[in-house]
Amino acid sequence: MTRRVVVALLAPVAWSPPGIETARWRHALAEDVVDLLATLQEVETAVAVTAADRPLAEAVVWPGTPIVEVPAPTATAVLAAVAGYDQAAVVAADAPDLPGLPIGKLLRPLTSRPVAVAPAEGGGPGLLGLAARLPVPDWLPEVDLDTAVPGIVRAAAPRPGDVAVTAAWRRLRGPADLAALNPALEGWEATRALLSGGV
Repeated sequence: MTRRVVVALLAPVAWSPPGIETARWRHALAEDVVDLLATLQEVETAVAVTAADRPLAEAVVWPGTPIVEVPAPTATAVLAAVAGYDQAAVVAADAPDLPGLPIGKLLRPLTSRPVAVAPAEGGGPGLLGLAARLPVPDWLPEVDLDTAVPGIVRAAAPRPGDVAVTAAWRRLRGPADLAALNPALEGWEATRALLSGGV
């Protein structure tokens, strides 16, 4: 049986809504993404942080959830740090209303391709997530979820078809992303409470 892990990368955030401290905003986003991972089936889950951010991880993880320390908050560093799995996916922790389906779509192509990427909605740079068979192909470039685009990853592959591009989802990185949040979607309780002034 294929062993898969999905890792939430708790990287620093560059923006928070007006009137909300960045630390509180980051905590709410991380809490919601970790809660989502806890509902996933047929995968194991983990959280990745740099050593400086370990207290944040310890504050939001469920009991027993592994915390992976990485030297840099990049998807590549996370993939290099996880061991004992056949496949791994790294997702950004600023997508609090992310459903499980896009994560499943990110993992599914790994049955026939070595790497898959999910873009961040909005047309700018950034990925929602990166998934790969392990060990990671040696051609995979350094991937920062905040700055990478699918084209960079595909250009590094021996064949562009080696990299599947899956469904996009929004990350909360600016006012326009905030406006796209769907109150009807379940989940994202911590972020919802913070935005409504309830926390």
